[in-house]
Amino acid sequence: MRLIFSLLAGAALIALGGCSTLQGLIPDADAPPAPPPPVPEVSAVAPGAPGAAPTWVNAAKTGAGAAYEAYVDGRYRDGGPTGDVTRVWFSIADGVLTETMYGLIHEAQIKQLRFAVVTESGLSVEGTDTTHRTEYLHRDAQGRPLSPAYRIITTDRQGRYEIEKRIYASPDDQALVVRTTIRALRGEITPYLLLEPHMANTGVGDRGWHSTAPLSQPTPDGSTSYSVFHAAEGDVQLALWASAAFEAQSVGFVGVSDGLTDLADGRLDHAYASTGPEGGNIMLTGALPRLQAGETLSRDFVIGFGDSEPGAVREATRPFVTGLDEVLRRFNGEGDRVGWEDYIASLDQLPRLAEQSTDGGKLAYASALMLKVQEDRTHAGALIASLSNPWGDTVDATNPSTGYKAVWPRDFYQVAMALLALGDRETPLAAFRYLPQVQVRADTPGNSGATGWFLQKTHVDGEIEWVGVQLDQTAMPIMLGWKLWKAGLVSDAEMRTMYGQMIKPAADFLVDGGTVGLLWNDRRVTPPWTQQERWEEQEGYSPSTTAAVITGLTTAADIARASRDPASAARYQAAADDYEARIEARMFTTTGPWGDGDYFVRITRNEDPDDHAPIGENNGQPAHAEDRIVDGGFLELVRYGVRAPDARSILASLPEYDDQTREDRFRVRYDINGVPAFRRYGNDGYGEQTDTGENYGVGGEMHPGQRGRLWPFFTGERGHYELAATLHNRSADTGWTQAHLNGIRQTYVRGMESFANGGLLLPEQAWDGVGDDTAHDYRPGQGTNSATPLAWTHAEYIKLLRSLADRAVWDRYAPVEERYAR
Repeated sequence: MRLIFSLLAGAALIALGGCSTLQGLIPDADAPPAPPPPVPEVSAVAPGAPGAAPTWVNAAKTGAGAAYEAYVDGRYRDGGPTGDVTRVWFSIADGVLTETMYGLIHEAQIKQLRFAVVTESGLSVEGTDTTHRTEYLHRDAQGRPLSPAYRIITTDRQGRYEIEKRIYASPDDQALVVRTTIRALRGEITPYLLLEPHMANTGVGDRGWHSTAPLSQPTPDGSTSYSVFHAAEGDVQLALWASAAFEAQSVGFVGVSDGLTDLADGRLDHAYASTGPEGGNIMLTGALPRLQAGETLSRDFVIGFGDSEPGAVREATRPFVTGLDEVLRRFNGEGDRVGWEDYIASLDQLPRLAEQSTDGGKLAYASALMLKVQEDRTHAGALIASLSNPWGDTVDATNPSTGYKAVWPRDFYQVAMALLALGDRETPLAAFRYLPQVQVRADTPGNSGATGWFLQKTHVDGEIEWVGVQLDQTAMPIMLGWKLWKAGLVSDAEMRTMYGQMIKPAADFLVDGGTVGLLWNDRRVTPPWTQQERWEEQEGYSPSTTAAVITGLTTAADIARASRDPASAARYQAAADDYEARIEARMFTTTGPWGDGDYFVRITRNEDPDDHAPIGENNGQPAHAEDRIVDGGFLELVRYGVRAPDARSILASLPEYDDQTREDRFRVRYDINGVPAFRRYGNDGYGEQTDTGENYGVGGEMHPGQRGRLWPFFTGERGHYELAATLHNRSADTGWTQAHLNGIRQTYVRGMESFANGGLLLPEQAWDGVGDDTAHDYRPGQGTNSATPLAWTHAEYIKLLRSLADRAVWDRYAPVEERYAR
């Protein structure tokens, strides 16, 4: 049969073939039909524009996904082994579909899709009034995930209903599939779909409408029409196509005329066909059939995206033609189809790394998926920090925001190195070739100052967002290039080209610095003094930044020699030697207030770490003397090979880093269920408020009660240090060494695994148990609403597994270690 429908906007017709693809998309055939809910009279235009002020959603994702796309000659192009490139990403939090992107990876088009259920005892809203669990749809015999396709089960807290959703992208279309089964467990229920678009990456300016698509003949369940919701802003369009018509449809403005507001009395009293010409914060509502206890309803929804209404509808309907089961098989890469199974199989180091885990490799496989998911599909190699917007449920969505869906060269380096550790030989190379797009050149728009440094934060297309100078972010692209070159992935010829194009300008800046002239930034930077350290908050001399700068210059010297530039090689190495010789003099206090007074400080603004001078205020926290603020940045000196693990300054600093008797403001380490866990530094304010439980930075204001929590990747950093110390102190007794390695695995690998949530995603921050546990009722060690999945955390976990498998620190640089640590 052929299903023919007419579009609301005009005469465009689309034909769909193959009715067999629609089987299984209908309610249980044996169940008697329940009486439909009352159908409200349809009005033309919804009142209340522009609606309530928009926000984003919870950033504690339990799922994130996108289709796997194979490169074509190192780029993303249509027509390769995976067909046309799908540029759709989705996320899941609180058991519901949340931020969904189309276009570039930061261009959100949906805030959330959830269900509201009218029950005999009141209205229940999915996410708010339900519990949830997340499962991977496609796993191997060991239970390890093979693709980022999910089964999400939400259960009403009062036991009245259960909703199961299977969510995945259509790998040949610009579309997302949401297959839904709703079960009435107790009493009568009426479910309603609620879709909140945030088109063009904002929650304002959206227009919505709905249409009904008639069928030339009924489907097996008697449906004579299909329902379509539409949303648009500018030239971006969305169409939600339902496998059977809704009982009623409405569009409205959030907080005034939307379906959820209307359902407060248990009835959809008003139905609006359109939000009219005036845009705003909108919601699309579709009523589903009423169910009695024991009844089950299945409905499938496909959301298509395009640059026109017919285009979005076409993308939404094509998966039905293909068949949604077949779409999933293509997404997974089952059989001879090319998909996620093929990517996982290409990672020849992954099985070896999984052997170092304590969970059977589940988190290792999930981490491999997450690292690759969080790459843009237009700009190959553009690796973002997280597919989330931190504390998004209180972040204003009036203006476009990338959140963490952007490029920081530091996070970028961590991810590229982890992918290389997995055996991915294509993505790290694409990442290295991408980096010139985010390096400051003479022709960088608006630049009138120094060149060679790498931009603090950019969109994946290179659009400038933040312009602070962070010297580690200028060193790490050099370090990545050296690793790829030594691994044989970058040829000598290409390295000579990249040396002239990117590496030499970066290394020159690490030696000479310069006066910045970009947007607001007109500071003079004199390395190794950095305008911002790795937490983007303080200026001065930082152990972690200096470790990267010395490593970047030493590897640049090696590349310069191979590129027939011995003069520059000598200059780079001389600068690295000078910076290395003054590490302790600049950053190691001998008169500090903690312990015996000898330890590395987090950062010092001048070259005297003993002058008790204050560092700057940040995140609502008052300034304190530099020697009162301790962090783990000094461990990076060991990681890269600048200091031996038993160097006096390193050993002296460990007790102050580990001190758990210090007052909470300045305390860094908190052991959670036996797992060593660490804050970024003492006095960190980048987190929830201890006094009220409110999110970070509500209303754009900083508050004294804010507190930065535990960052799980520090558990991995400490594990790397313990590995370096074990290998440095190894004895002829191999059993002794193996016992220490097993101890690292059980403490630090298992520790990182303990921070993963039900979807095997790792957070930026985990709750430390200090202060109000917030509206989420956090328990110690649970990921917060900061950012999940954090690519850096997944990367650190993978790198720790690789380091244990190799019995060598993955981020160690031989020329650095040979020159300084030995």
